[in-house]
Amino acid sequence: MSRIGRKPVVIPAGTKVVIDGCKVTAEGAKGTLTKTFSPLMTIKLENGHVLIERTDDEKETRALHGLTRALLHNMVEGVTNGYSKELEVIGVGYRATMQGKDLQLNLGYSHPILYKAIDGITFSIIGAQQNHILVSGIDKEAVGQCAAEIREKRPPEPYLGKGIRYVGEKVRHKEGKAGKK
Repeated sequence: MSRIGRKPVVIPAGTKVVIDGCKVTAEGAKGTLTKTFSPLMTIKLENGHVLIERTDDEKETRALHGLTRALLHNMVEGVTNGYSKELEVIGVGYRATMQGKDLQLNLGYSHPILYKAIDGITFSIIGAQQNHILVSGIDKEAVGQCAAEIREKRPPEPYLGKGIRYVGEKVRHKEGKAGKK
């Protein structure tokens, strides 16, 4: 049996989980998330814990067991505490600014790039140099996808390291041209 799938999802105080067949709604201090899961999983609420059981022992069902538990845990964690990713903009003249709810990026192109805000995702600029972007929201998948799309606008290059990277990300540098001896 799946080790992750067997673990119960603990529901913290102030968070409410409603199970309607395959549809699960988690409501907490930060907001509400709803997700529909596979009918191959049986989701039950017992004593402040959510338990996931599988209907049979087929390969696809075994694969969905741990996934379903992880997605449920992420929903509960998101509506309770929320998720955030921090990005770093590195380069001379590279900066990020806010235009209302949208994010404007100056990344060395001939034009600024405007990244539209998605529902449930908020941006904030950290630091006086306008070089740290905080992407936050309650849906872990949406926060990660949004941060990846922003990073994709100018990924860090291997020679000077200029571009957008996650805070703490290590960029492997190349040596460059070898000069005359």
